Amino acid sequence: MKSEGIIILGIESSCDETSAAVCKDGKILSNIIASQEVHVQYGGVVPELASRAHMQHIVPVVDEALKKAAVELKQLDAVAFTQAPGLIGALLVGTSFAKSLSLSLDIPLISVHHMQAHILSNLIEDPAPSFPFLCLTVSGGHTQIVLCKDPLNMEILGETLDDAAGEAFDKSAKLLGLPYPGGPLIDKYAAEGNPNAFHFPEPQIEGLNFSFSGVKTSILYFLQKHLKEDPDFIQKNLHDLCASIQHTIISILLHKLKKGSMETGIKEICIAGGVSANKGLRKSLTDFGKKYGWKIHIPSFEFCTDNAAMIAMTGYHKFLKGDSSTLEVSASARASWD
Repeated sequence: MKSEGIIILGIESSCDETSAAVCKDGKILSNIIASQEVHVQYGGVVPELASRAHMQHIVPVVDEALKKAAVELKQLDAVAFTQAPGLIGALLVGTSFAKSLSLSLDIPLISVHHMQAHILSNLIEDPAPSFPFLCLTVSGGHTQIVLCKDPLNMEILGETLDDAAGEAFDKSAKLLGLPYPGGPLIDKYAAEGNPNAFHFPEPQIEGLNFSFSGVKTSILYFLQKHLKEDPDFIQKNLHDLCASIQHTIISILLHKLKKGSMETGIKEICIAGGVSANKGLRKSLTDFGKKYGWKIHIPSFEFCTDNAAMIAMTGYHKFLKGDSSTLEVSASARASWD
């Protein structure tokens, strides 16, 4: 017999983290994440190894999430899962598991778009943002400014035309000779450097769209030039280089966000995605908020990177609207918001 309240199990397997979470009436009861260390030695995520690890982790991770939430399978009202975008092999593990669970328990199956879920991670903790709000979503594969009118009504106002912000961080780190994942290391070393030590030009892109390929190229040429003059240039200036690179990327992000706020008149501002864990970005956004009178919402670190709590939260809101999928739904490496 089901308990009172709506209980949703969320499953996330889009990349290299297997996660399961339980949500009851819009409150997260558990959020279990199993990371995959195997990819570090390869300098990036290896899709086949990721999908194998998901198969090993998914049953114990789901079991732990249910136990921590003190919820039994028979109490679930629906199972939500990441349907897209992501690594197809990794997505298939979560999709297949969710389908099997839905079928065996005879409960609704709810497909979730990964980036929409990142945005709704802002609803997990109090105080939650009021609608409408603007959300800057920044990750390894996406950089967007999204207008959120309600939990399931979102409009992309601007997005990257080439590389994402997270990709710019990681590729810059590789140019500096830093190990994978390099983005967090740039953030770490930047804290001890001078952000104005070196200048990298910011692209002039109309509207609210972004471009980071030119920044990456300018960093490459800058390093090549100075390394010819001094082979130890990077080693001698690592902290200042990290600080300057991070300052440039963050400046691009926040100036577009400022433009979006001015154009829409919205001052309720959120951030989401893996790069929102960047301490430099979080501080700069907070400073911008104070300067321009924004009400800032920044998820805890636990909910910035890939996690199932955001999937369960999105699943809860879709369940309230009666929005579910059939067993014919399939995983997709790329998919629109619709």
